[in-house]
Amino acid sequence: MILQTKGIGKSFGSVLALREVSMSVEAGHVTCVLGDNGAGKSTLIKILAGVHQHDAGSLLVDGAETRFGSPRDALDRGIATVYQDLAMIPLMSVWRNFFLGSEPRKGLGFDVAKARRVARDELRAMGIDVRDVDQPVGTLSGGERQSVAIARAVYFGARVLILDEPTSALGVKQAGVVLRYIARARDRGLGVVFITHNPHHAYPVGDRFLLLNRGTSLGEFAKADITREKLTSMMAGEAELKELAHELERD
Repeated sequence: MILQTKGIGKSFGSVLALREVSMSVEAGHVTCVLGDNGAGKSTLIKILAGVHQHDAGSLLVDGAETRFGSPRDALDRGIATVYQDLAMIPLMSVWRNFFLGSEPRKGLGFDVAKARRVARDELRAMGIDVRDVDQPVGTLSGGERQSVAIARAVYFGARVLILDEPTSALGVKQAGVVLRYIARARDRGLGVVFITHNPHHAYPVGDRFLLLNRGTSLGEFAKADITREKLTSMMAGEAELKELAHELERD
C-alpha cells in the first residue's frame, strides 16, 4: 500500500468539509473517488497533495504516518497531482511545458536538445503521438494536454498520480483518450487516484471506488463488489431518485 487514509477529517472554521474518510492506493491500481459538487473530493485531494493538513485521522505513506507541510513535501514522496487547469502555458511549446520549472541544464544554459529528445521519447513511451514537440501546447486537444501532464508526472518519478476531474470538460472521444493513458500509467506500476463525478468514466478503468457525499464516505468498494449500475444509483442518491420519480409520475 503506497498511500492510505484512515478516518481522515478536515474543518474550515465551523464548516466540516470532510469526516472520517478512509481509502487506499496500491501500486498498479486505480482508486476512483466519486461524488457530486460539494461532496468533499477537492478537500480530500488537497490533503493528499499537501495543500491542506488534516485535522483528524491518519495519512499513511508506505505504512508510516505522515503529515505533509506543503505540496513540495508530497512531491518529494512521489505523490504528483494533475489539476484541471494543468499548470501549462498555452503559447509555450510541448517540450517547454514538459520541463516547466525543472529544466535540464548544460553548463550555464538550458539543454534544449535533451529537453526536446526526452519529451518526445517519454510521450512516445506512453503511447502519446504528438506531431511536433515544438508546437504550442495550446494547439493540442484537451485529451492530449491531459496526456502530456500525465507523461510529465511519470517521467519526474511519481509513484502516486492524482488526477483532478481529467475528463470533465471533454467529449466522449477525448475522454476515452485520457482513460487510455490512465490505464497506461497504472500498467507502468503507478498508483492512480482518479477524481470524477462520472461513474461511466470511472468504472471501466477503476479497481477500487470511494464514494463521497457531503464530506462523508458512503464506502470504499472493490470492483468485484459493486456493479456500474449500483455505483451510479448510490452516487445519484437512491432514495432521492425514487422520491423524485414518484413526484414526476402522471396521475
